[in-house]
Amino acid sequence: MAMTVIVVESVPPRLRGRLAVWMLEIRAGVYVGDLSLRTREMVWSTVREGIADGNGVMVWQSRTEQGYSFETLGVNRRVPVDFDGMALVSFLPLEEKET
Repeated sequence: MAMTVIVVESVPPRLRGRLAVWMLEIRAGVYVGDLSLRTREMVWSTVREGIADGNGVMVWQSRTEQGYSFETLGVNRRVPVDFDGMALVSFLPLEEKET
């Protein structure tokens, strides 16, 4: 079992309802729980299938140098980057609007 956090944005209400079955929603779109590997993979699969045009991130406690691992789904300015074995986040540039 490992502490797991899932944050979703702009997802269908049915997905938020499914997440609330397995985890506690502590803020809008922020879910926490103590999940086994098998349950965590099943929950993330459900998020992957139901995310539509939204985005999300899942963070869980793991035996890495950082003490956690994470995965992302959907379009977001924050992009995971592996830097010498460390998981970091890079920001994409803002898109300029044509006038």
